[in-house]
Amino acid sequence: MRQTINGSDLRRLIISAAASIEINKQKLNELNVFPVPDGDTGTNMSMTINAAAGDLRKAEDPDLEKAAAMAASAMLRGARGNSGVILSLLFRGISKKLKGATVCDGVLWANALQEGVDAAYKAVMKPAEGTILTVARLAAAKACQAAEENNYIEFVHDAAIEEARVALANTVNQNPVLKKAGVVDAGGKGWLLVLEAMAAALRGEDIIVPEGGAGDVKEQADFADFDTEDITFTYCTEFIISRENDMDPEKLRDFLSSLGDSLVLVDDEEIIKVHVHTNDPGKALHEAMDYGSFVTVKIENMRLQHTEKVMSEQELAPKIAEPEKPIGVVTVCAGDGLKEVFSNLGVDGVISGGQTMNPSTQDILEVVNTVPAETVFVLPNNKNIIMAAEQVNALTPKNVIVIPSKTVPQGVTAMLSFNPDGSVEENTEAMTEVLSTVDTMQITYAARNSDFDGYDIHEGDYLAIYGSALFGTSKDIKVLLRTLAEKVRDEGKEFVTIYYGQDIQEKHAKKAADLFAQICPDADVNLICGGQPVYYYLISAE
Repeated sequence: MRQTINGSDLRRLIISAAASIEINKQKLNELNVFPVPDGDTGTNMSMTINAAAGDLRKAEDPDLEKAAAMAASAMLRGARGNSGVILSLLFRGISKKLKGATVCDGVLWANALQEGVDAAYKAVMKPAEGTILTVARLAAAKACQAAEENNYIEFVHDAAIEEARVALANTVNQNPVLKKAGVVDAGGKGWLLVLEAMAAALRGEDIIVPEGGAGDVKEQADFADFDTEDITFTYCTEFIISRENDMDPEKLRDFLSSLGDSLVLVDDEEIIKVHVHTNDPGKALHEAMDYGSFVTVKIENMRLQHTEKVMSEQELAPKIAEPEKPIGVVTVCAGDGLKEVFSNLGVDGVISGGQTMNPSTQDILEVVNTVPAETVFVLPNNKNIIMAAEQVNALTPKNVIVIPSKTVPQGVTAMLSFNPDGSVEENTEAMTEVLSTVDTMQITYAARNSDFDGYDIHEGDYLAIYGSALFGTSKDIKVLLRTLAEKVRDEGKEFVTIYYGQDIQEKHAKKAADLFAQICPDADVNLICGGQPVYYYLISAE
């Protein structure tokens, strides 16, 4: 049994923990998934701890203080999402307690775990029970008790794991949302995985990501009775500010606490890092500007998986194309067919993304900067991307105007109204006005059982969405296509375009088009291979 660890040992422990989170990230994601698969806890925790693992792999034989400090600094700057920020705070506290030490025994390790818990609780405005905080707190308390009995680090760490398992199992009873879903807390599960992977490394059984990646490991969860209306604040807003004055971060904390929830604010001598859920990210960013310059900014809907930094201290200044024309357009879409449609309509750049893989502000900025135009219109084509797109204008010398298209069909219709020879004002008005003239229908699938918008949904059901509302569910996709076609007929639409996705064969798509043509004899029906993921069909009706 190991009595102490040094810097090289801690390096191995953290790299092992990062590998375990990477291997299990999809399992963690599945613990908080909605009918459309879009959980992100595992992704956020993996990106956070792997930021530290990446730096530690480059470090040759670091001492204990250096290894802990490197990990804490990398995680703070690489933290993604609420769970990622809290994970970084746990390691920040560990680093603080290990400062000045050359080896770590059981007592010091127990105190370090407790210091991490204290740092996390201090930063979280309204700590909730049944979360990663609960699991970490109880595990640390058990470690402190064990250290009084035996000063070996492995003994103390094993005691922390034992308590963490009990605490995690109880999270389902502590959090109403978890109780509805019938699952344990994803962040708490992630912290248990970290502790267990560290224990494996202590025994010389380091966790390693297998060749070919982590695979796709899923865990069953019953989301019956879960309602998305439980989400009070829609947008997850994160940013890092480079400290440039002596203003008290506590004043910023007080302001943000009145603006939303899930607030985490942590600062050191160089930066202030903020995570908050709010319905008005603009106000949060505007207030934060008084404290210094933005290093990174990220805004996303709570359902997003993929997140990206806006600006990075390590990145070079972006290359910006010199204007060769007054106006250009970039658009967001996924699928080769949809990209070709927009290219044929004259867009200058296509940003890869859409539902479940929303591009970051940085992703949009990079494409905008490649357009050789003074003014660049952006078509987000997804309501969850609009806010991120709106941040681009402040990050480039180009004039960026976001046309608030919420679907791909709206984006296509906007491009049909685009006049490259028209003025900025004329195009802004024309492209915005036509958005309301097109109805969008989408067919996707349910990943879990759920009660959503009054529908009793079962895993594997097809879901039809009309506009922004759930329109129907069925085990037979043809049933949904027929009901949508009847809706189009009853609405008197004259033009129908069907974009079929990457999982639909052309022969089946042709049958869908024939069905619409039969039910809507007065409409002009067109079929296009969109190649989009997630949605089997995107249907436009005007």
